[in-house]
Amino acid sequence: MRAAEAPLLVIPGDDPPQIAGSPHLERLRPHGEVVLHTTRPANDEEKLARTREATVILNTRGSVTWSRELLERLPRLKMIATCSIGVDAIDIKAARDLGIVVSNVPGRTAKIVAEHAIALLLAAARQLAFQTAQIRAGRWGRELSTVLVGKTLGVIGTGAIGCEVIRLGRAIGMEAIAWTFHPSAEKAAALGCRYVELDDLLRASDAVSVHLKLTPESRKLVGARELALMKRGGILVNTSRGPVVDTEALVAALRSGHLAGAGLDVYDLEPLPPDHPLLACDRAVLTPHSADQNPEGIDLLNGGCVDNVIAYLEGRPQKRVV
Repeated sequence: MRAAEAPLLVIPGDDPPQIAGSPHLERLRPHGEVVLHTTRPANDEEKLARTREATVILNTRGSVTWSRELLERLPRLKMIATCSIGVDAIDIKAARDLGIVVSNVPGRTAKIVAEHAIALLLAAARQLAFQTAQIRAGRWGRELSTVLVGKTLGVIGTGAIGCEVIRLGRAIGMEAIAWTFHPSAEKAAALGCRYVELDDLLRASDAVSVHLKLTPESRKLVGARELALMKRGGILVNTSRGPVVDTEALVAALRSGHLAGAGLDVYDLEPLPPDHPLLACDRAVLTPHSADQNPEGIDLLNGGCVDNVIAYLEGRPQKRVV
């Protein structure tokens, strides 16, 4: 039986595996009883059954969500620590109202995610997925593709990842412009880019890369109107959160040929159902929300999450509290 005074640290649904087998998990064991569930909870009741006595939840997968109704039924819960940058799986206002600390891991994997964003951009510009499918189907065509050197890259959102995308874009010969909710002259000078109005960015850019957290203000920020402002033959990349872009409008822009391609790592529904319209868009390059899913990225996220939990349990100031 668990000692009454020992904190219970629960990973409620580590599927696919994120922290299982990680050396960082072992660092938690001196601080309480660690319970790891390697399957996703089938429903809310199973989620509650796994976490009813938890002091801390380590949320390793964004598909395991926490609504106000669920949080109100977890009276022992003091903290939710995510192994991610995003916290949209958690009702943050409810957590705040209930005195539950929420922490995330911003910045650690910025270079890794930015590299993925640029990979998606290059793949979409050169139509790599489309041309691979053509060859496999026995067709040897000579498709025209897009050269990025000398073109304009518009970056929406200049947090840690957006800044790295600007640096990488400039490194391959692109001019960078940016828009964010909170522009900074100092940041623009350091990055060698300039901030412009969102509409101006969309009109001027040959490729647009989205790097915003999901909030009420950013939901469907890029919709039919915004996509129509983009240049014909432009490319959209999204490695932030799926609902920041209006999926229906994006599909329409791809089908009409207004956009030459898209590179996506995030979606309005995850995993994508087999009848999702994006799957029929042959000019879209798709990856399964995996930008930081590599040994280096996973280790950085796990380490940051565990650091946050240990700091909380030891009563030290938190730098990554949402």
